[in-house]
Amino acid sequence: MSSVHAPVFAVSTVLCNRLRPSGPACLLLLTVPWSRGRLPAMKAAITAIASHVPERVLSNEELARTVDTSDEWIVSHTGIRERRIAEPHEAASDLGYEAARAALRKRNIGPEAVDLIICATSTPDYLTFPSTACMMENRLGCSNAGAFDLQAGCTGFAYALESARSAVVSGGARCVLVVGAEVLSKITNWNDRNTCVLLGDGAGAAVVEPAEGDAGHEICYSWLRSKGSGGKALIRPAGGTRTPFVDGTHSATDLTLTMNGKQVYLFAVDAIVQTIGALCERAGIERTELDWIVPHQANARIIEAAAKRLGLPLERFYLNLDRYANTSAASIPIALVEMEERGLLTRGQRVLTVGFGAGLSYGGNLIDW
Repeated sequence: MSSVHAPVFAVSTVLCNRLRPSGPACLLLLTVPWSRGRLPAMKAAITAIASHVPERVLSNEELARTVDTSDEWIVSHTGIRERRIAEPHEAASDLGYEAARAALRKRNIGPEAVDLIICATSTPDYLTFPSTACMMENRLGCSNAGAFDLQAGCTGFAYALESARSAVVSGGARCVLVVGAEVLSKITNWNDRNTCVLLGDGAGAAVVEPAEGDAGHEICYSWLRSKGSGGKALIRPAGGTRTPFVDGTHSATDLTLTMNGKQVYLFAVDAIVQTIGALCERAGIERTELDWIVPHQANARIIEAAAKRLGLPLERFYLNLDRYANTSAASIPIALVEMEERGLLTRGQRVLTVGFGAGLSYGGNLIDW
């Protein structure tokens, strides 16, 4: 190997008794890169993105036939007009598979090129295991890939994108498939108008690889946070190891999600403001320099309140929740795909994604499109 391309490492050993004064010494290996020139830092980029939603459309009018609500009430309180609903036989991996297959096809690579699959979901095919990511790995034929699920609620895609970026930048993987897939309709209490009107099903997938030349859209910065003190504001009360489901003690509704709407609203507005501020500060730019903000599509009123607090025009925020509702970890990639298809995203634009939801978790990514 040519010395021009191969870094030389200087290795020193240090005996350190101070860490464990009463025990054996530890051997600390310090590996320091040493080369004639500074090695270029690895960067990661989204090289393809795709989405998939179920065919069935559930309108507000249809929903109003089974629950005490109306199209006018839902639109005025949320901005939502309809949502997509998975068929009884469809699970998260089915929607995720379609989105992932489309992303690989768009990138023009085969499944054997994928090194890692990260699936962000709160509605896995099975409780705990096997992972939904492993189900997709098998169906896609990604025989060379590791696979795991990531659970960060509606912030899941932002967390997964940063996990993929870190894997690529560190050299741990060269091609990462990031999937956000949700079938929220199957954990929804359809008699609770405070939650059932908000939710929908869908999936989005992105291929993340090293940024080389003009290929792809660089993931420049990420900012991830959590607020576990508010965890019970958005929760499925039973079914986990804290409160196992006991037949006769719990009802089926204990397995569905519940939400403290006011608490989540206040948290979400603050989370959007904090995330945008933190990412702009990290990038050394003003928020007015952002071309697009792609928020988690939870509720139009949340996004309107955040835009007002930030002093930004609502038009800077891309919204499509009127047609898809809240699809949790899938909402941001579904929106990005739609923007791309509509020609709204152009080379060199600063695109900021921001998620917020169960955990409570929040955060986002700044992408150089």
